Amino acid sequence: MPEYDHITSEEVQVLRSGLESLNISASEKSLAQAIQYLDLLEKWNGAINLTAIRQRDRMLTLHLMDSWSLVPFLKESDSLLDVGSGGGFPGIPVALIRPDLSITLMESNQKKVAFLRQAKIELKLSHLEVMGERVEQSTPTKLFNVITCRAFSDLPEFVRATRHLLQKGGTWIAMKGAIPYDEINRLPTEISTTITPIQIPGLKAERHLIHLRLTN
Repeated sequence: MPEYDHITSEEVQVLRSGLESLNISASEKSLAQAIQYLDLLEKWNGAINLTAIRQRDRMLTLHLMDSWSLVPFLKESDSLLDVGSGGGFPGIPVALIRPDLSITLMESNQKKVAFLRQAKIELKLSHLEVMGERVEQSTPTKLFNVITCRAFSDLPEFVRATRHLLQKGGTWIAMKGAIPYDEINRLPTEISTTITPIQIPGLKAERHLIHLRLTN
């Protein structure tokens, strides 16, 4: 898009390189929106503490790149629920890359909800919905192909609180650091588990996606 031809900043180059490492393509518009999103985070962060990460380079890695690592696993999905979204991770970064995907952010902290709704407006994310409520008390108006979280709870609680919102044949994907074997061992017996190690560009720490499905 012509209005984004001028984007040549160092941060955008870092994003381009990271996306290439993740085998993800993104438009110039998406890259510009990603930088705008970080600007919004910084602007709001002093007032409502959206993230403890203050350094821009770490925000690029730990918020954008980490969230984008989910994108390759959503190829067959048309709806995503991000539970306990907080400052919008991973839902908003995913929304910037996948404008065709219907994404819902669910967050109970009303100050954070205000930020998420403002981000939706400023980033012009018409395919994004923000719900300000507790997920376990949510009455579903629709069900989701994929339900994800990054820092919502342990796995058994994640499944228990969101089970009524998952489509038949759908998948939970929890974003974790080290493999949470204790949490996996406490899951209901009807839940199958697949563990995918992922490498986040610029991050040496362990990262894993925990895929959960109902077996009956």
